[in-house]
Amino acid sequence: MKKRFSLPLMAVVFLAAFVGGTQVNHLISGDNIYDQLRKFSDVLGYAEKFYVEDVDTKKLTEDAINGMLQDLDPHSVYIKPSQMQRVTEDFQGKFEGIGVEFSIVNDTITVVQPIGGGPSASLGIMANDKIVRIDGKSSVGFNNEQVMKGLKGPKGTKVAVSIFRAGHDELLEYEIIRDVIPLYSVDVSLMLDDKVGYINVTRFAETTAKEMTAALEKLKGQGMKRLILDLRSNPGGFLDQAVKMSDLFLDGNTEGGKRKVVYTKGRRPEFNEDHFASTNSEFEKLPLIVLISNSSASASEIVSGAVQDWDRGLIVGETSFGKGLVQRQFPLSDGSALRLTIARYYTPSGRLIQRAYDGGKEKYQMEAFQRDEEEGENIEHKESSADTSRPKFKTSKGRVILGGGGITPDFIVKPGNLTKYSVALSRKNMFFEFAARYLNANQERLKAAYGSLAEFDRSFTVTDAMLAEFTSFADGKGVAAVAEDMTKDKDFIQTRLKAYIARNFWGNEGWYLSLLGIDAQLKRAVSLFPEAEKIARLN
Repeated sequence: MKKRFSLPLMAVVFLAAFVGGTQVNHLISGDNIYDQLRKFSDVLGYAEKFYVEDVDTKKLTEDAINGMLQDLDPHSVYIKPSQMQRVTEDFQGKFEGIGVEFSIVNDTITVVQPIGGGPSASLGIMANDKIVRIDGKSSVGFNNEQVMKGLKGPKGTKVAVSIFRAGHDELLEYEIIRDVIPLYSVDVSLMLDDKVGYINVTRFAETTAKEMTAALEKLKGQGMKRLILDLRSNPGGFLDQAVKMSDLFLDGNTEGGKRKVVYTKGRRPEFNEDHFASTNSEFEKLPLIVLISNSSASASEIVSGAVQDWDRGLIVGETSFGKGLVQRQFPLSDGSALRLTIARYYTPSGRLIQRAYDGGKEKYQMEAFQRDEEEGENIEHKESSADTSRPKFKTSKGRVILGGGGITPDFIVKPGNLTKYSVALSRKNMFFEFAARYLNANQERLKAAYGSLAEFDRSFTVTDAMLAEFTSFADGKGVAAVAEDMTKDKDFIQTRLKAYIARNFWGNEGWYLSLLGIDAQLKRAVSLFPEAEKIARLN
């Protein structure tokens, strides 16, 4: 969980002191800090001066920092200068470039989809276009880093690209003026039927609450009476955005005063903060179900924890990751940064959902994905044999809930397991590559045949003949077919192919509308709205 503050450059001073032994006593007192800094400085100096080979003192310092952080918690990390730009873009929700999502297929840059409102989309660059030259030089064989270097750049600068498009005999030449490209955290918002709205949020960045409000308004205009909020696989982000999203669904007052969303407690008192719902929203009485998974973490757990603690709606899916720590990012003098845990956060009922991590980082990362949960109703949360030590708390209406190990759903619904064959197809990018080849031959025919996403979703099917062609294609790429696995996962494979084709024409809305049709967790969630309304006393 990253938290934004107006900060003194503590880490700049710390690093300078770390390598030079000065200017730190006002930050850390006692504990012979000067002696420890001097010791490190001496070791680094001896290695640089006397070691048998030349040494990279920068690497040694970074290794020392990483080694030090190993003795802290799993979420305190050092970020190299080369990683900072991407990290900053992810949280700011924007970058500067030409505005395309891409994948490298057979050594060629293939446009997955242009980003709406960006310069590429404005010029008519399309999904499945192949970028074969950048500024007059071949880009065939580029890796991801080379593509980024060639296509990203400051707003207002120009880049020339040559594009191969199926059905055109000659390359298409574009001169693109780079611009600020938004990175959306609301991946899609759509109506599942005439009453149920669906919003998928992929992270909590600077613009998430604003995007969420816009998505809610859009769906309200389409007749939304109920909402599925999908936070599955959402790793979190800014705490303030989690508070603002929660505030959309929670009214500001309770019988005892203000309605708390989350609070933080640290070793230093300035890190102790309470966050309350404060704004009025027309969505405070909207029947609500939140979907979570074992990789939903941090800000996702704040939102789902607040909804659950206040009995505002139902939580459905798998127990979340269990990250209840708050980080603050300290910039360092060379463009790197230290992301340091400075507090723990607690849900309104007092739950710390952070899992224990004393067994080591590797065990900590894996155990969230190795839980043996029993599917079914869990309104009164029951301890399993694996979590008998978890402390018990109560919701606002007296239901028992558990702390100390993520947010446990009110209804546990597993996503289902794929066969090794289907996993291999995904990892080897077979679905995208086959869909790209299929679209090269059929794009114009499909465009003429299906005038809308609704028509495509209703009428297009991946036939057995097409499925056999896909199987043969994957086999030629080294993913050998397994008949038993093909039979078991037939619906998944057909739907995945359909989703890639739909995304080519209708972007994320086409992608999600296809995939949600076979989503077992979503289907179960939709059936639970009567229970959600009962819990929230909306009926």
